[in-house]
Amino acid sequence: MPQPQTALPAATETLMFQEAAQTADVVERQFARNADTVARLAEDLRRDPPPFIATCARGSSDHAATYAKYVFETQLGFITASVSPSVGSVYEARQRMRGALYIVISQSGKSPDLLRNAEAARAAGARVVALVNAEDSPLAALADTVLPLHAGPERSVAATKSYLASLAAVLHLAAQWKNEAPLLDALPRLPDALRAAWQADWSPLSDGLVDAHNLFVLGRGLGLAAAQEAALKFKETCGLHAEAYSSAEVKHGPMALVGPGFPVLAFAQPDETGAGTVAAAEEFRTRGAQVWVAAAHGDLPLAAAPHPACAPLLTIQSFYRAINALALRRGHNPDVPPHLNKVTETV
Repeated sequence: MPQPQTALPAATETLMFQEAAQTADVVERQFARNADTVARLAEDLRRDPPPFIATCARGSSDHAATYAKYVFETQLGFITASVSPSVGSVYEARQRMRGALYIVISQSGKSPDLLRNAEAARAAGARVVALVNAEDSPLAALADTVLPLHAGPERSVAATKSYLASLAAVLHLAAQWKNEAPLLDALPRLPDALRAAWQADWSPLSDGLVDAHNLFVLGRGLGLAAAQEAALKFKETCGLHAEAYSSAEVKHGPMALVGPGFPVLAFAQPDETGAGTVAAAEEFRTRGAQVWVAAAHGDLPLAAAPHPACAPLLTIQSFYRAINALALRRGHNPDVPPHLNKVTETV
C-alpha cells in the first residue's frame, strides 16, 4: 500500500535524486583524494600478498562486498569470502585470519557488529581496511588503512552515491593492485561514463512497474551485486517485493514462478556472462513474462563501460534515476521509507 502522504516532491526534488546525481563528482573526487593511500596499500599487497581476502558488511554495503568478491577473484585471482558479522558479534567464534586482507565496508562506521568483527580480525592477525564514508567513525579509528568514500553527507535513507562510492573504492584498489591496463586506464574514464548513465532513459521500467506486486532481478558475475542492490531498492523505496538471483541460479527452482505477466528485470553484464543472462530473460519472455533487459541494445540502454568491471556502477546509476521516479509513481517518498532509519546499528 502507498505510504500516507500529504504531498510528494517532484522527481528532481527528492534527496535521492539529488544525491544520486552527484555520484560522478563523488567518484572523481574519491579517486583523486585516495590516490596516494591506495597506491601505498596496493604496493604493500603486491610485496606481501594475503592468503585470502575477507569482507564484512551489511545491507547495501554487503552488495558492494559481492562486487568486491567478483572483482578480486576475476582480476587478481584471490579467493574472497564474505564473513557473516554474527559469527564474531553473536557467536564470538574466533577465526583464523593471520595475514588475510579484511575489508569492512560501512557508510557510518558505527554498527557494533562490524566493529566487533573488525577488532577480532585485527586480533587474529588480519590487515583491516575500512571503506567508510565517516572518516571520524569508530571503524575508521581501528582500521589499519582507511579508504574514505568521500561521498559527503547523504540524507536520503536510501543509499545511492555512498553505495556507488563503495564500488568505486573497490575498483580503485583492484586496479592499482593489479597495476595493468586496461583496468587502470578505465579509472579516469569512469566519471564521464557515470554522467552518461545518469542521462539514460529507463522510463519503460518506471512505467511498467507502477502496479506490480513482485518481480525478479537477474544478474550474474560482476553484475550480481547490481541485481542485489536493485532488489533492495524496490523493497525499500517502492514497497515492491523483489528478489535478486543469478541468471544461472534462477533456473534451480525460482523460475517455476515465472509465467504470463510476471515482471523480470535482467542486467546483462557486458562480459562472458552477458549472453547467458539475455538467454534466461528471453526464455521468460517466451512464457509471457514482462521482461526488461538492461544492455547496450536491450530494452533499457546501458551506457558504454570503459571496462566490464565498470558496468555494474553504470547500471545502478541509471537504475537509481528510474527507481526514484517509480517510487513517486507508486505514491512513496523514496527519502523516507517506512520503519527505516539512515543509520542501522546491529549487534
